[in-house]
Amino acid sequence: MDRRNFLQQSTLAAASLNVIAPSTVASQQYYEWRTYQLNSGSKMKVFDEYLQLAFIPAMNALGIENVGVFTEMGMPEPPRLHLLLPFGSLEEFAQSTPKMLREASYQQNSRSFADSASPTSPNFARYENSLMRAFAAIPQMEVPEAKERIFELRTYEGYNDDAVRRKVAMFNDDELPLFYKTGLHPVFFGETLIGEKLPQLTYMLTFRDMEERDANWKKFVDHPEWKQMSGLAKYANSVSKVNRIFLKPTDYSQV
Repeated sequence: MDRRNFLQQSTLAAASLNVIAPSTVASQQYYEWRTYQLNSGSKMKVFDEYLQLAFIPAMNALGIENVGVFTEMGMPEPPRLHLLLPFGSLEEFAQSTPKMLREASYQQNSRSFADSASPTSPNFARYENSLMRAFAAIPQMEVPEAKERIFELRTYEGYNDDAVRRKVAMFNDDELPLFYKTGLHPVFFGETLIGEKLPQLTYMLTFRDMEERDANWKKFVDHPEWKQMSGLAKYANSVSKVNRIFLKPTDYSQV
């Protein structure tokens, strides 16, 4: 998506949210999710160094903390790298890149990255991004401990906007407490405002390993509270498609 159009749509989304329910979104974070399609070989190392030495320090200097960087488990080809950027407001999101590009320290730290790219040898092929608003029930990212961990990113598509609205309500009102109870450890939950394959919502969970993941999902699915809430008519047909990927944090990821 063209960044200018992306920012224009973000501004419209902000105006709409402020008119509809300003009190309900004041403390909720916004999440940008970026997916970079990389080029194999030495360019992967160049991109890692750029993120670690230039991009993340610049974001942190602007007050944007807990930047997540993840690789996909299973080694996809071409390789992909995912970034999670939390913002306190839509204005902070819109201003982050322009402010970063003006900073002298960023310009210095990113010079080798810029110099290493050419029309015939770019540092990455393309990237896509989406913008999400945090759920009311989990308005801030929950950053896990910096120890061995994996992540599961799940996207739920709905057949219309009301279906996604009902699924968001299901999480906010009934489902999230059961996640905590059964060991499905949330990192963030977000309703996608701008992105691909709308309408949809996306959330991220973290686990020690796949064994814990499988065991705790079974606890959830077998739990009588899930069986009861999933049978409620008000939540029927709220999800039409589920997409998931499994991720590992890079050594320098802050999530």
